[in-house]
Amino acid sequence: MRCLVSARTAARPLLIMLVGLGLVAGLTACGSSTTTSSSVHGPVTADVGNLDPVPVGAEPTPVLPATVKSFDGSNVTITDASRIIAADRYGTLAQTVVALGLRSKLVGRSNSAAFPAVKDLPTVSSGGGTLSVESVAALRPTVFLTDTTAVTPALRDQLGALGITVVYFDPQRTMAGVVPQIQAVAAALGVPDAGKALAQRTNDEITAATNSVPEQHAKPKIAFLYLRSTAITMIAGPGSGADSLIAAIGGIDAGTASGITQDFLPITSEAMIAAAPDAFLLMSDGLASVGGIDGLEKIPGVAQTPAGKDRRVVDMSDAVLLSFGPNTGRVVAALVKALYGPTTA
Repeated sequence: MRCLVSARTAARPLLIMLVGLGLVAGLTACGSSTTTSSSVHGPVTADVGNLDPVPVGAEPTPVLPATVKSFDGSNVTITDASRIIAADRYGTLAQTVVALGLRSKLVGRSNSAAFPAVKDLPTVSSGGGTLSVESVAALRPTVFLTDTTAVTPALRDQLGALGITVVYFDPQRTMAGVVPQIQAVAAALGVPDAGKALAQRTNDEITAATNSVPEQHAKPKIAFLYLRSTAITMIAGPGSGADSLIAAIGGIDAGTASGITQDFLPITSEAMIAAAPDAFLLMSDGLASVGGIDGLEKIPGVAQTPAGKDRRVVDMSDAVLLSFGPNTGRVVAALVKALYGPTTA
């Protein structure tokens, strides 16, 4: 997946996110379902199936002009949604545009929007997530959807000078923010009814997925790791977004529980051993970048953890794992299945 730098962590040499491990032991049933085994052992890839967001309906007709409150505090009036660029560090905004049924209006994306439906669209950011104002301008957008992390204050000034209509969104990604983000994008594009329908569908899918988590005697401690070769290895803590996802799948964020106070912290043997995760959760490309499970075990402290000893590792496609968009229900459902195994009535 893509390397992205948070505005809050720009002063630190931290890039961005993703890796964790997942698994657990001794599970009993939730409702009428029970686990078929005490736990899932060994590496598992959580599969959401088709990475494309499913449109909530036929392409809607935007009702414009629409004036919305941008996350940077300004009021923005959108008069034309015929050429949309959606670029943020997670690919969430492009996913939302497609799920709203407006794929035909999308003309540009960030490199982190890596799902099949948009793979042929030009990107306006580098592999490191850096936005190119020149690339944005060349696509002649009528509206540019982004966030306040992807676009620095200097870039905001440049976009303003070019007269490009820009709507900024909250860069934080959490479970609680999924539905409000969908509604905010829909409002900016003049399709509030499609936004309401998509928000309801997404909320229902999330509810069903979280309800499928089996009851447990003790919640599993899960460490979310972000890996980009052995040069960039980080463990997640509070505010990373991973903590919210781990809670949704019935786990405890191991980094936060161990006392980490930053969203991402470079891995040390001491930090990893203190976290003592029962399972790891990672992005698939991140896991591959260190040489798979064998390479992961060579990272300081990993082999000494319960998860490392049991090789309890869950990975998922970089394109969806931390996007917190319209695919979130499927993400949670796939992680629950990979972590706890299939259930039977």
